[in-house]
Amino acid sequence: MLVGTKTRRVAIVGGTRIPFARGHGAYAEVGNPQMLTAALAGLVERFGLRGQCVGEVAAGAVIKHPSQWNLARECVLDSGLAPQTPAVDLQRACGTSLEAAILVANKIALGQIDAGIAGGVDTVSDPPIGFPRSFQRLLLRSHRGRTAGARIAPWLGLRPRHFKPVLPGVAEPRTGLSMGESTEWMVKQWRIPREEQDRLALQSHRNASAAYAEGFYSDLVIPYLGLARDDNVRDDTSLEKLARLSPVFDRSAGGTLTAGNSTPMTDGASAVLLASEAWARARDLPVLAYLAYGKVAAVDYVDHREGLLMAPAYAVPRMLADAGLALTDFDFYEIHEAFAGQVLCTLKAWTDPAFCRDRLGRSEVLGAIDRAKLNVKGGSVAIGHPFAATGTRIVATLAKVLAESGAKRGLISICTAGGMGVTAILER
Repeated sequence: MLVGTKTRRVAIVGGTRIPFARGHGAYAEVGNPQMLTAALAGLVERFGLRGQCVGEVAAGAVIKHPSQWNLARECVLDSGLAPQTPAVDLQRACGTSLEAAILVANKIALGQIDAGIAGGVDTVSDPPIGFPRSFQRLLLRSHRGRTAGARIAPWLGLRPRHFKPVLPGVAEPRTGLSMGESTEWMVKQWRIPREEQDRLALQSHRNASAAYAEGFYSDLVIPYLGLARDDNVRDDTSLEKLARLSPVFDRSAGGTLTAGNSTPMTDGASAVLLASEAWARARDLPVLAYLAYGKVAAVDYVDHREGLLMAPAYAVPRMLADAGLALTDFDFYEIHEAFAGQVLCTLKAWTDPAFCRDRLGRSEVLGAIDRAKLNVKGGSVAIGHPFAATGTRIVATLAKVLAESGAKRGLISICTAGGMGVTAILER
């Protein structure tokens, strides 16, 4: 906060997103620019922003080509917003678009801007595929050549190995483990059984299916490339079907994470419009809720000092302390389901006396939440998880849930790669 600056409440006007699609499926022929532009354009049309200039658009992607270095700004120029609208790219892994929303909200709260858009996009269907460093060196030596001979000579060393593609890494650089492998370690440490993970996954699908059936997503999800709804939601799944799936990260008898209780690889984009109350009301736009608090934490997960995805277990209590609230002071909870097991580890940590005493410095446990209030319109296991798009997908969903129910308060918690967690509080 700037010295002497009086803060304003930050209104959440609403959001839009394209349906989330399983990787290498419906969106296989498009990439980040097309998807993010579609989400932004949907927001522009929904709230009558065509030709208007907003104070900031903050968005990002986790997986993107080097040519997309100015992704947010390029998408703004095709979105229908006035070309004078500035934009910034940012990235905090799976918390990217929630971080973008917090950034925009801070600018609104401080009076630097009156309105802004936060968003995110990701594709696993259009990854930046490179070539080995040895081939790069060959190309650069040829480029630096001052004569025709010097430019041709490096090519005499060209070998088939130079054409072996290099795909984006899926493992944490410091551990060599994928996120799923790290979560398998977590669920073993916290003794989370397979059936409990499958039950949470089943509820995620049931909630998402019911939300679509009741029309909840009709104004949040805009049709795109033949899809009208997220194509991972399974209306007919059951515990029996989930139980038949084999573990995918630990294939031994002790493995518990499957394709059914983990988020699928997903393509998609989302965006949310934030504003001052005065700006929204001057345009006769709704105020669904307010973005009141945000907090980020990180853990030391190297050598298993802590679980890779346990940072929200620390960020949430610190945020609650800022707000003067208890964990039970919420009507709804949106906890990103990177894996069902990750959610369950976090919930168990908050009720564990040793964790709360030794890790959080509390004399008593943080508490348990009412599971009936968790991810009531479906979570990432069912809906999908285009990494950078999940945060604003959740903000828009929770804001609408609060507005329609007349409830007072909701909590958002997102775990990320690199052992970080991004959290927020929405209020009415």
